[in-house]
Amino acid sequence: MKKYKAALFDLDGVLVDTAKYHYLAWKELAQRLGFEFTEQDNERLKGVSRMASLEILLEVGGMQNHFSAEEKEQMAAEKNARYVEYISKMDASEILDGALDTLKKLRERGVKIALGSASKNSPIILKNVGLTEYFDEIVDGNSVSKAKPDPEVFTQGAERLGVAYEDCAVFEDSLAGLQAAKSVNMLAVGIGTRENLPVADVLYPSLKEFEVEKFF
Repeated sequence: MKKYKAALFDLDGVLVDTAKYHYLAWKELAQRLGFEFTEQDNERLKGVSRMASLEILLEVGGMQNHFSAEEKEQMAAEKNARYVEYISKMDASEILDGALDTLKKLRERGVKIALGSASKNSPIILKNVGLTEYFDEIVDGNSVSKAKPDPEVFTQGAERLGVAYEDCAVFEDSLAGLQAAKSVNMLAVGIGTRENLPVADVLYPSLKEFEVEKFF
């Protein structure tokens, strides 16, 4: 079994459950616009950038052509402000099962660790839940211009860590994220179900089941 030199983690749904706060903030925006936005609709937003997420939401409401670019920017800013209100109250109790243990084991083995998240709020979240110290590099929506499935967030992470793409393992709960990893020959570790993540190289229900010793 090949051993990998670096671990690149998505944030939402892999290390912490901030997806619920994204959903609540988007749902509030949809309600203000006069339509319902369901949890099933929200699945389409996983791993997608803020503006692309807004376009999907407006499509769900049949309103994708109703607003100017300036109005859309304002809506995205409103949604983000609401989301930041939610995450500002987060603490270590919101770290997902197995995440802290996995990060500690990787650290003990000398594995390089980077974050690869579309979220522009990653530094706030990591600080609030107490995970910042485990990351050698943080690559997020503030430092990349292309959204997953473009691999930029992961290739930039690998380059900053000084590790070849094929020696990196990516941990993702979104289809777009796994597609991004596979497009540059990184190991695509799916966190979730085979139904939602059919392209994963290996799959685990959560990080609690992940066997660090097997891959690193």
